[in-house]
Amino acid sequence: MHPTTGRARILGHEVGKTDLRELRTLVGISSAAVAALLPNQETVLDSVLTSAYGISGRWRERYDQVDRDRAHQLLSDWGLTTLSNRRIGNLSEGERKRVQIARALMCDPELLILDEPAAGLDVGGREDLVARLATLAGDDYAPSLVLVTHHVEEIPPNFTHALLLKSGQVSSQGPVPEVIASEPMSQAFNIPLVVEYGDGRWYAQGKTPSKGRRARD
Repeated sequence: MHPTTGRARILGHEVGKTDLRELRTLVGISSAAVAALLPNQETVLDSVLTSAYGISGRWRERYDQVDRDRAHQLLSDWGLTTLSNRRIGNLSEGERKRVQIARALMCDPELLILDEPAAGLDVGGREDLVARLATLAGDDYAPSLVLVTHHVEEIPPNFTHALLLKSGQVSSQGPVPEVIASEPMSQAFNIPLVVEYGDGRWYAQGKTPSKGRRARD
C-alpha cells in the first residue's frame, strides 16, 4: 500500500523507494487480516515458527535450532507453552490473539503494530493481554509498539504517546496524559467525556448532564 498523496516513511525507509522484502523483516503486525491467513489445522508452535520465513502454513522448510528456541521462548512469554501442539482452529479468541502477537515477534522486528488486539475479548482475556503488553512495553529490548484501539481502557501502562484521529485527520497527538484527557477526547468524539486515570490505566465515560431546576407549578 502506497500513500495517495505526500510521502510515508517506515523506520527511515521511504515507501515506494524501498524493497518491501527488506521492510517485512523489520515490521511485525498482529491484526484480524493476518489472523485470517493462518490455517486452522496448523499447530500453535508451527504458526509461530513459520513466521521466521514470513509465511503462513508449514510446507517443507527447514528451521535452525535458533529459530525453534526463539519460538519456544515466545510461547513461554505469552502463556502458550501448554498449547504448543493444539491446532489454531481449537483455540479461544484470547489464545488466538496471543498467538498472533507471538508470531509477529518471531522475526525480532524493530516495529510491532497491534491492530485492535483486545477486540472480541471478555474482561479476563482483555486484562491478561493488557498486562502482557505492559510487560513488553517496559522491556528495554522490545520493539517500538503501535497500538490501534477504540477504547482507552485497552491502553497498557508503559505506553508513552498517543494520537487521536477524527474523520481521518489527526485531532490530537503527544504524550499520553495530554492526549488521553477529557478535552481532547471530547473534541475527537463530539461528545462530552470524562477521562480518568488510576493504577496505570485510563477510563472514559460520558459526562452526566447536570440536573435542571424543577419547574414550578
